[in-house]
Amino acid sequence: MQGELLRSDQSRSPEERPRPDRPRSSCPVLLSQRLVLRAPHEEDIDALAHLANNANIATMVARMPFPYTVKDAADFVRRSKDGVIGKCVYAVTNADNGRFLGCCALEPQEDPATLEIGYWLGEPYWNQGFATEAAHALIDMAFRTRDIDQIDARCRVTNIASRRVIHKCGFQFQGSGMIGSLALGGMVAVEWFRLDRKTWMSLRSWGEMR
Repeated sequence: MQGELLRSDQSRSPEERPRPDRPRSSCPVLLSQRLVLRAPHEEDIDALAHLANNANIATMVARMPFPYTVKDAADFVRRSKDGVIGKCVYAVTNADNGRFLGCCALEPQEDPATLEIGYWLGEPYWNQGFATEAAHALIDMAFRTRDIDQIDARCRVTNIASRRVIHKCGFQFQGSGMIGSLALGGMVAVEWFRLDRKTWMSLRSWGEMR
């Protein structure tokens, strides 16, 4: 994948100033209060296949097939390791026991100043704040280590839970449109949101938004 273009910006503090870009294999492990975000690996394949083989998830994620097989999971792990899915693809795991909960990722866009965030969790882990916690960790990493101006997020208009996560992360509504759904074999209506660097800096105390 094409790396982000780095620009010198002396107006930013050292904490906010972008650091040199890194290959996919060196995307940092991210820690939060309850989660560890790390690269997917072969030991995740069975849990990944089990959780992702769920129409309630696949129909809300643009590029997830359904049914979702062990072969699909193995291919996902391989492609994420090769860096062909997104700039940083993470397995979301429980910090206490290492249990695989789902995935999140950052994907480059045509505009090098923009990334897009995506995430999904297995249905047993819904409504526990894990998606918001994972998104906060990923967003913080992106703005602190990448020379980007904004992060985009999209969700189906029917996906109330995902929209709630997006709002909790400070994203602002930009518009609506249609994208293809692999699981449904057609187009679905989505809403588009954006979080810019200035807004993120004003909301860095994520605890106030939980």
